[in-house]
Amino acid sequence: MRLYITALKPTDSVTDGFLPAARALGCEVTVLTDRPEHHRRVHPGEVIACDVRDPRAVIDVIAHHHRPDAIFSNSDHVQPETALAAAYFGLPGKDWRACLAAKNKALTRRGLAEAGVERVRSVRLAPDDPADPTAVPFPAVVKPREGVASEDVVLVEDATALAAAVQRTRARRPGEALVVEEYLEGPVRTLETIGDGRETRVLGGFATTLGPRPHFVEERLDWSPTVPYEHTKHVLSALTALGVGFGACHTEYAVTPAGPRIIEVNYRVIGDHCDFLLADLLGVPLFEQILRVHLGERLPQTHPTPAQRAGVALSLLAERSGTISAAPPAIDPAAGGDGVRLWHRPLRALGDRVEHSNTNRDYLGIVRAIGGDTAAVDAAIAAFRAAHPWTVTA
Repeated sequence: MRLYITALKPTDSVTDGFLPAARALGCEVTVLTDRPEHHRRVHPGEVIACDVRDPRAVIDVIAHHHRPDAIFSNSDHVQPETALAAAYFGLPGKDWRACLAAKNKALTRRGLAEAGVERVRSVRLAPDDPADPTAVPFPAVVKPREGVASEDVVLVEDATALAAAVQRTRARRPGEALVVEEYLEGPVRTLETIGDGRETRVLGGFATTLGPRPHFVEERLDWSPTVPYEHTKHVLSALTALGVGFGACHTEYAVTPAGPRIIEVNYRVIGDHCDFLLADLLGVPLFEQILRVHLGERLPQTHPTPAQRAGVALSLLAERSGTISAAPPAIDPAAGGDGVRLWHRPLRALGDRVEHSNTNRDYLGIVRAIGGDTAAVDAAIAAFRAAHPWTVTA
């Protein structure tokens, strides 16, 4: 079987998740990427240079190479292009329109409103549009229409702050459209799903702890094996309205006084090592299951039972700009005396320069841990941090 994976920069999800899963399934893997030199450092298999943001280029490269059995991507940025290529070759895949509606936050809001699922006041700002302070109520959130990693997502309290935020973002992102929408007050949760085009299954969810406003940096996610029915019903209705139901999906929502409201739909598996945490909690080969769907298989008849255990992914963040002067090593899973399994994945290296940005780019490393209860997990994480601190020197 020939599997093509489209990618931009290398990610742990692909390098340590999907590539080993593909090998376990007996697939011959070809990575198509606009950064081939980066992928050749981490992938011993075939890597071909390709403008993966252009579906015509993806189709042309594949058509003149080996016949594909599946075309897959875990990148936020090239889901529509990958879906179009899969459709061209008649392969199982996502609906390209659903990929576009999920990625484009203005289209997400429009689709959910037109379907009657929910109405969140939101306005799209083209590059030359003025920031109208009457378009949405304050407080409001300014974000790139197709942004990721909390970059340039900021809470604004009034018209002056709105104008300043739009000006700053446009200076960093010339020519890009923005979205301004009402702030969704309430705890942030996620719903993790997988589908085969006929059935969509809920795997569980996470409770998200965000950093201080006006920014929205994800600092911690806690496993929630049981998701309230009204939350599940609302999110699944939203995914149906957008046409999302094939492969993995990671949906973020806020539990507002008026009920759940969608923050964004990420039409791929959850990231920041929560995908590995999810697989371990469920006790299933999650990456293989996602690839099997793209190879045309149905979901397994047995549904994984959500683990009634504590699972935490904690992001270790730089609190200022500077140079990393102490960097703890990678830690592989090992059960301690308290039964907690703990992993540490460094994302930066000793001597790296860090520019504090109030985004996910501030992550230095990620600790994930699984144990019988939250208290034991928290104690294990605290002990690790005390013994292995990250230090950033100005």
